[in-house]
Amino acid sequence: MRGLFITLEGMDGSGKSTQINLLEAYFKSRGAEVVLTREPGGTVIGEEIRSMLLNREYAEMAETTEALLYAASRAQLVEEVVRPALAEGKMVICDRFLDSSLAYQGIARELGVERVVSINDFALEGLRPDLTIFLDLQAEEGLKRKKDQKDLDRMEMEKVDFHRKVSDAYRFLARQDSARILQLDASQDQEEIHKAIVERIRKTFTDGP
Repeated sequence: MRGLFITLEGMDGSGKSTQINLLEAYFKSRGAEVVLTREPGGTVIGEEIRSMLLNREYAEMAETTEALLYAASRAQLVEEVVRPALAEGKMVICDRFLDSSLAYQGIARELGVERVVSINDFALEGLRPDLTIFLDLQAEEGLKRKKDQKDLDRMEMEKVDFHRKVSDAYRFLARQDSARILQLDASQDQEEIHKAIVERIRKTFTDGP
């Protein structure tokens, strides 16, 4: 069984954590070693960058700075965690990756997809996920699910119009790269979503589980 790099994307509250846990159990039940990680973060350096990016006191952070910091955290994650794990045949499951930057900074922040891709091409040296699962949820519903959280981070505190732009951006990206991105309705039953993910994995990766 060769290693696979799978990322999960979507609005906050879309159920990424649940699907990550279900996917981890699926792979482990088939004898695979699994590495779970997240973006930004996943390494000591990456977590330090995460704390800056999500700190609500840094409201003045420039959009370009934001994009570069995400790319820096991602570069460290790939160098320290993702590439070594894949080389050992492990399954790497990451909560957010490049598509988050394309949606949030490239489209919603209007920095441009090509500029964000260029920054990340340098950071990642061409690495891309084998499969990306996009849990599609309306921005309003995602914010509703997060409403009881007292300490919203800098990104979560953005206005609803920004989150709508992000949600629309994800759908655009999914249409542009449907061969890699599996778009699923996040309002479905969690087990049904998991079944759809497993079916895609079985159909796409014939030498996998």
